[in-house]
Amino acid sequence: MADHSVLNIYRIKRILSDTVKQMVLLLLTVLTIFPLYFMTVNAFKTRDEFNDNLIGLSQSPVLTNFEKILQHPNLLRWFGNSILLTGGSVIFCTVIAILAAYAFAQFQFSGRDTLFNLITPLMVIPPIVMVIPMFVMFRQVGLVNNLGGPIVVYAGLMLPFTIYLLRNFFISVPKEIQEAALMDGCSSFQVLTKIYLPLSRPALVTSVVVNAVWAWNELLIALVFLQTEELRTLIVGITTSLQKRFTLDVPSLMAGLAIATIPMILLYVIGQNALVRGLIAGYEK
Repeated sequence: MADHSVLNIYRIKRILSDTVKQMVLLLLTVLTIFPLYFMTVNAFKTRDEFNDNLIGLSQSPVLTNFEKILQHPNLLRWFGNSILLTGGSVIFCTVIAILAAYAFAQFQFSGRDTLFNLITPLMVIPPIVMVIPMFVMFRQVGLVNNLGGPIVVYAGLMLPFTIYLLRNFFISVPKEIQEAALMDGCSSFQVLTKIYLPLSRPALVTSVVVNAVWAWNELLIALVFLQTEELRTLIVGITTSLQKRFTLDVPSLMAGLAIATIPMILLYVIGQNALVRGLIAGYEK
């Protein structure tokens, strides 16, 4: 009887624990999906309907908000700026991170672990605390109102996560493969390009997708460093062009943000399988 009672208590505790976990996951899912729902439903409303009904579905959907955004004379320029900034920063970051992660994973040198342990906490430092010193420094070297400035900043902010992810993946590759390649006459760089990079495709896709989404959606740094309308990114351009002194056209803003979201949704759909494998592999070690 005692064993049976203990077993029942254990089952009850397990059921309660699983229920709490499911409720937390459900709450997180709702909190994640709600902004996307809010953006989508309000993109098809007029301003009057939005003021009367903030979160409900539109009774008479309209496309005028999308037409207003698509007819903006600088839309294609903003889109091109976002592609250049996102693509340039992701490529710059990925190349440096590959070399650094390979060194941390496979080479023995003085202070290796200490340096890696100093890089990892940088992932949690909010960019806003570095905006003012970076702006002063970049202004002195002429990188304000220049796409090169945000590219360098974005690459630097994305490096800690990318190095961490790739280094953990490189460690999972058996060293016997590297040793065999070196015995066959390959250089360390050839081992990296011919063995490690092909095997690390899931981790590379993961870093590219995560970094691209962050760079594409980033607002603060692009707003501070790119101050002319011609150099604005898509997110900054859409946000600032609809902001008046005392009013904000929210339905048009939601339509613009919906348009800006499409490229990142397509990127995620293309790389989703490799993204999941890369995230799992990156946290195995």
